[in-house]
Amino acid sequence: MSIQRITPEQTRVLLESGATLVDIRDKDEFARERIPHARNIPLATIGESRLSAQAAGALIFHCRSGARTGGNAAKLAAAAGCDAYILEGGLDAWKQANLPIEMDRRQPLEIMRQVQITAGLLVLTGVALGAIVSPTFYALAGLIGGGLTFSGVTGSCAMASILRRLPWNREV
Repeated sequence: MSIQRITPEQTRVLLESGATLVDIRDKDEFARERIPHARNIPLATIGESRLSAQAAGALIFHCRSGARTGGNAAKLAAAAGCDAYILEGGLDAWKQANLPIEMDRRQPLEIMRQVQITAGLLVLTGVALGAIVSPTFYALAGLIGGGLTFSGVTGSCAMASILRRLPWNREV
């Protein structure tokens, strides 16, 4: 079964006629910003859900930019079991089309953005202290670079695990 890409406007029309919008982003991304009435089924759990039974009409999948849905189109089509579409450009395209979104700024930034910010600040700190105080601080930048490389190779991120335990990321 193939999956067709559609524009935000075509998505809006299908939603008005009873289609179900499925946001495949992780729960933390969905909690902060989402398209109204979208259902959150993270990509990692797509195969576990009976999607066609949950949809009255067609299913429309989306992520933030369209990259995750596009890269997993075959998996999404197989899981759908009914007419399925991908929102081309994802949430970013939806917002660019000036269509409504729901935002909860009380929710923390998604974990991977927190990792990027923390890693970037640690590298900048190591470089600045290495230049100003002692070249030994350059090792901090090297350690962070090594950790990020290890995370990319193994698919596990120690920094994300640590950040998830911080008070602002705990579920209430």
